[in-house]
Amino acid sequence: MGEEKVVVETVLAGNYVEMETDSGKPKDLKASISQLFWHGGSAYDAWFSCSSNQVAQVLLTLPYSFSQLGMLSGVLFQIFYGLMGSWTAYLISILYVEYRTRKEREKVDFRNHVIQWFEVLDGLLGKHWRNVGLAFNCTFLLFGSVIQLIACASNIYYINDNLDKRTWTYIFGACCATTVFIPSFHNYRIWSFLGLIMTTYTAWYLTIASLLHDQVEGVKHTGPAKLVLYFTGATNILYTFGGHAVTVEIMHAMWKPQKFKSIYLLATLYVMTLTLPSAIAVYWRFGDLLLNHSNAFALLPSSRFKDMAVILMLIHQIITFGFACTPLYFVWEKAIGMHDCKSMFKRAAARLPVVIPIWFLAIIFPFFGPINSTVGSLLVSFTVYIIPALAYIFTFKSAAARENAVEQPPKILGRWAGAYTINIFVVVWVFLVGFGFGGWASVTNFVHQIDTFGLFTKCYQCPPQPSQFPPPPHLNATAAHPSPAFHGHH
Repeated sequence: MGEEKVVVETVLAGNYVEMETDSGKPKDLKASISQLFWHGGSAYDAWFSCSSNQVAQVLLTLPYSFSQLGMLSGVLFQIFYGLMGSWTAYLISILYVEYRTRKEREKVDFRNHVIQWFEVLDGLLGKHWRNVGLAFNCTFLLFGSVIQLIACASNIYYINDNLDKRTWTYIFGACCATTVFIPSFHNYRIWSFLGLIMTTYTAWYLTIASLLHDQVEGVKHTGPAKLVLYFTGATNILYTFGGHAVTVEIMHAMWKPQKFKSIYLLATLYVMTLTLPSAIAVYWRFGDLLLNHSNAFALLPSSRFKDMAVILMLIHQIITFGFACTPLYFVWEKAIGMHDCKSMFKRAAARLPVVIPIWFLAIIFPFFGPINSTVGSLLVSFTVYIIPALAYIFTFKSAAARENAVEQPPKILGRWAGAYTINIFVVVWVFLVGFGFGGWASVTNFVHQIDTFGLFTKCYQCPPQPSQFPPPPHLNATAAHPSPAFHGHH
């Protein structure tokens, strides 16, 4: 068994070694610069991709979730869902390595093919699993991309309200469409590195800007006050650490994907050094005011530092749009037979039809919060938590599959019995709390909000007066739910 494992590891690494040597050593300065910024396949690249993709716009909505949950529940849910998200990312990585090893024993070559989650499900469990995985993943990524686009328009409005939000959505749709030129997650090296610097700056700006001043006058911290709000807040945090609809694609971009196992956990621990201090500090300063301001930027006074944070978040959202859209590009390329095309320009042109419906949806539903929350509790809970846990249980249900598994469960967690126990807990908890209560809270909230939206609204929730004056409280009274733009997952 031990010898077999060594062979597997070399087979797994084999294709990557070939891929690297295919291109030969960089011959000139241009090639080595391209290698440095463009071709990332190390464990560090995967860590940067996971960390920068896990938290973006959600940094600005976590204080709002804290106002619904109260300080203690807010902190505990972040730690709990952070660990749960890391566990299911670990399961996905195990299933990927299992699938890939089985295929490579059959001499399948993945050099011009990016393996995706639905193919892993297909190879291990058959076509019904594939179809379910594909439907959930694609819908989740589609809505994730729409949210990024709406969030861009809402954020820029804090700096420049000369144009309405719908016009900004047109402009950012064009910016986001440029992501069709980035071939795969191999090529996100510089972007994920910059993305992480941007979220780190924004998180510490929120923390410091809140702590530098006293609490606002008459501040109250009544949360948790209502059951509906409590479960909406909890579901928000469930999505925060559910950013791994792209885990398989990030792993596939690694030279040694079997090193991925602990990367997601390390990324989550770093992300918590950003999300916990910023959410605690903003909630400490503003308290219940956050219930009507789902975006933390709305309450912080204008300053050069704030403008900088808004601009960095905008750039980060375009990068995150690319992250969410790239797996959709791959699915579309495979559907139309363009996936192994060598010409980047032909592939980019073939990918454009994916961007257009996203752009259109962002313009139809400029106030996406209630819908997004509903879709999130109904989709994220399955895509990220329930399906991976069940897929693991069914893949290794026979004694032979467990014995021949490429990767045995960790001893510290009690081997197979421990892994199965944790998986059953994840499925039951997420089904009841995330899908059940979260879905109920989101749908209830959605029903309350239904009369506040208009399709194709030109400028949703824009204050009538110049933006330097805060809008009167009654204007925000309708925003019992996160400002649509911000309730997005990453």
